[in-house]
Amino acid sequence: MLKKVIYFLIVILVLFIGMVYWSTSSTDQTFKTSQLVNIDNVNAINFHDLDSVLVAASALYKADEIKILFQGEQYRAAWATPIKAPVLFLDTLFGGVTITKEGGGKQTHSLKLETKEGVELTLRGINKDPKPLIPEFVKTLGLENIIVDGISAQHPYSAILAAELANKSAIINTKPKVVFLPKQPLLGDYNNKYGNRLFLLEYETESKTNWTNLSNVSEIVDTKNLQELKLSNTNNIFIDKSALIRARLFDLLVGDWDRHTKQWGWAIQQTDQTYTAIPIAGDRDNAFINLEGIIPSILSNENVVEQLRPFDYEIDFMPGLVYPFDQYFLLNTEENLFIQEAKQLQLLLNDEALLKALKVWPSQILDIDGEEIISKIKTRRDNLVSYAKLFKTTIDKKGLVTQRLKGSEDLNLPEQLQACFECYTKY
Repeated sequence: MLKKVIYFLIVILVLFIGMVYWSTSSTDQTFKTSQLVNIDNVNAINFHDLDSVLVAASALYKADEIKILFQGEQYRAAWATPIKAPVLFLDTLFGGVTITKEGGGKQTHSLKLETKEGVELTLRGINKDPKPLIPEFVKTLGLENIIVDGISAQHPYSAILAAELANKSAIINTKPKVVFLPKQPLLGDYNNKYGNRLFLLEYETESKTNWTNLSNVSEIVDTKNLQELKLSNTNNIFIDKSALIRARLFDLLVGDWDRHTKQWGWAIQQTDQTYTAIPIAGDRDNAFINLEGIIPSILSNENVVEQLRPFDYEIDFMPGLVYPFDQYFLLNTEENLFIQEAKQLQLLLNDEALLKALKVWPSQILDIDGEEIISKIKTRRDNLVSYAKLFKTTIDKKGLVTQRLKGSEDLNLPEQLQACFECYTKY
């Protein structure tokens, strides 16, 4: 009897492995850019004659039933559906911008731009290139497509909906817009890599010039620079905790699980000799992440990758959503602030506001994913006070930060300032 059970389990295991390889065999490509519709020869087109193009984000994520079973339906339809995108020329954007450098993201191709007034912007590729993230053992096993296809769990237009919802929530955001960037002289050597692609054009979370609607902003800095400001203005610099709590509770609403320290900037508002740092969230690519299918479900189990939390009707594992960033800035913050901001978000993101925000999406995308996403947000919103309390208690339970924050590894900080922002004081 035992032998029969063992044989049966071996057969099941072999079948499972075989089906996994089948599901990953649909393509050996690791990266593919956007696909123009009704244009056979892109090199013959003068894009100056067009104000917009019809373009699909990617055709890389097509799937048969086996692939869908093992790797999920995800947002494949949204990636493959053409939308109308405005054509962007850098020489006319804000009166002309210059390319300052190429971004260094692991899977996102990006270009940093600067206007004549010193405002910093970025072009972030909607198509992701996960090749640098593929471990060698995965390549050896020939299972690269598990990583590549995982991008289909990200919604190609999540950032613009998240930004519109943030607007409704009175939360500062980077104001992303979907654009098509044709090849053009100003791109120079970047033409082959960046030309004829879909991008998000948005403000940077670091800028010498204030692009927000806040007054008295001296600069916009990253968290590393904020820590340095704390060193030189120890008792005169504070963070806007209410704004940060609202922004982080908003993350819970939209299911944005990837909120490490380098995803944040700070608008430094100066009044006399006092500085207030107001948070600015960037990079909303992982809002509304959809982790269906056998393989994504295994990976997103709290015992496998605890921070990879799916956007579902309920939050299933709060510790995975609490980052060292939260401990650093919000440890031992009074619970009442969390409750107040949760209730405020519930008021601001009422059903009418949600439906209005959804209209930022093209109708084709709205028809595919709008109803389910809004339904999930509503359920999370209705439970937000409970989630806010749990978020606060989870932060406090994790305690002081024990390692340097991401992006600040090379800073030589006093021990207290490494542990938490408010731990470092001088009298």
